Order: sequence, then structure tokens, then C-alpha cells
Amino acid sequence: MPENIELSIVVPVFNESESLAELYSKLKQVIERLNKEYEIVFIDDGSTDNSFEVLEGIHAQDSRVKAIKFRKNFGQTAAISAGFDYTKGKIIVTMDSDLQNDPEDIPKLLQKLDEGFDVVSGWRTDRKDPITKKIPSLISNFLARHLTGVNIHDFGCTLKVYKRDVLTDMELYGDVHRYIPALIAWKGFKIGEIQVKHHPRKKGKTKYGCKRFIKGILDLILVTFWQKYSARPIHIFGSVGLLLFLLGFVLGGYLGVMRLFFGYPLSDKPLFLLSILILIIGIQFIATGVLADIMLKLYHTQGKRRNYFIERII
Repeated sequence: MPENIELSIVVPVFNESESLAELYSKLKQVIERLNKEYEIVFIDDGSTDNSFEVLEGIHAQDSRVKAIKFRKNFGQTAAISAGFDYTKGKIIVTMDSDLQNDPEDIPKLLQKLDEGFDVVSGWRTDRKDPITKKIPSLISNFLARHLTGVNIHDFGCTLKVYKRDVLTDMELYGDVHRYIPALIAWKGFKIGEIQVKHHPRKKGKTKYGCKRFIKGILDLILVTFWQKYSARPIHIFGSVGLLLFLLGFVLGGYLGVMRLFFGYPLSDKPLFLLSILILIIGIQFIATGVLADIMLKLYHTQGKRRNYFIERII
């Protein structure tokens, strides 16, 4: 395989054996028209069907195809992270393996990237999914736009194009793959978006469910916090702690004056106990902020940790 690879296609796979041959055929037709050196990297995320055997057969026909097999299912974020780690292209495209993303949209994404963007995200305007997937997606996208400040419509669309340099030191965990544009925008890169086609699922079974939606919302909260306070977590914890401490101090001072000058009894008054509790919680918040700052410094001095384990690479 050539070393001067211009384009890498990253495709997470989980129990999609029925779709892989057709997806590869469509990808090859589209990419070869681009006249670029390329590679296609499939990441088998612990499939329990014969997905990896299908990928072995594709690799035997085409050395531009690489397959990475995880030891177990680590999730789509881990699969995309492995794709970033084990590709060489200057431009990286990510897409689903279920044939719902259309490879014909890849040239349009690349063209949009050339307009000066660092990342271009697909927007499934006519999404061919059941209402049970559309409504949670609308909610999560609305929250993501307002919490992260990144104005794209479809964070959950896997079909995206990245310049290699925007992924430097990118740490992926949980289900944050859908919020990669927010993490990248936080670093100052430009995010673009174009409308892409979306096809109904014809083969295999959907992996989306209520549990995944809840995890996604929790990861959105974490990403939002990381964007705003990752540099100095003491700013958020310390602010809350200081407010609570001052409130407890004022309440305690008021009760102390009442006791000293008016003989106001304190031992059986809930307000007195509340003031002490607030003081203690405020001190704990400040201490948490200090510890978070220390942990952050330790984190940045450690080497990159991977959130997956590979069984085999072909």
C-alpha cells in the first residue's frame, strides 16, 4: 500500500456482515473517481456474526482495505478512535457500515472541505428512520447546539470529513464520537455542514435504543463542561464553593449576633445546622476544584491511553 495516502475511509462495523460487500463495492466506485491514493479501514467492534470473515475476503481481493478486529464490543466511539489511530490519510472520512450513509456524498463533503473548513459534517435532512429514533435525535441535537455553541443540525450523523491535523491529541471516550465537532470547534477549527442523503435500513438490525440516547445526553453534559472548564476546573467548583461558603458564613454570623445580643437559642434551630452544613459543602466544593486542577495537570503529563484492545489486524 502506498505511503503517501491522501484519503482514509474509516468504517465502524458491528454485526453488519450482510452489508459489507455492497458497501465496499459502492465505496470503491466513488473513491476511484476522485483519483486519490486511498485506504479503507473497517473496524470490527466485537461482531458476533461473520463480519470479520467477510472483511478478510474483501482484503484478499484488495490490499487497500484494512480490517481491525476488537477483542470485544467497545462501542462506536472506540471504533472511530482506532480508525483515527491506524489510518495514514491526510483527509479522514467516517461513515456507518449499514448502507444508510451514501458513499456518493463523499465528493461533496470533500469539496466543502476545500472551502476553508477543517471538518465537514453530514446533515440527514430527509432521515429514513422510525420516529422512535428521530424524536430523541431532534432533542439531543437541539441540546447540543445550545450547550456547545456549535451550529450544526445533525451531530449524530457519522458521515463526516476531517483534516488530519484537527485530530491531534483528540481523546475519545464514552459515546462522544457524535460531539467530535464540538471538541474540535473548542480548539478553534472551522466546522462546516452539508445536506446528505440517507437511506432506510434494509439489512441487519439497528443498534440504537433508549440506553444509548441517555448515554449520549450524559456525554453531552460532560463535553459541555470540558469545553468551558477543562483548562481550570477550579473556576466552576471554586465559584460554587465560594458562594455556598459565603452564604453559610452570613447565616452563621446572623445567628451569632442574635445569640450574642438577644439570647437567641441555637441548639434546637434548624437554620443553625443548615448554616454549618452549607459552610462544610462550600469548603468541599473548593477542595474538589483544587483536586480537579491537580488531576488535570497529571492527566496532561501522561501518555495517551486507548479505550480499546485489538485482537487482530489485516
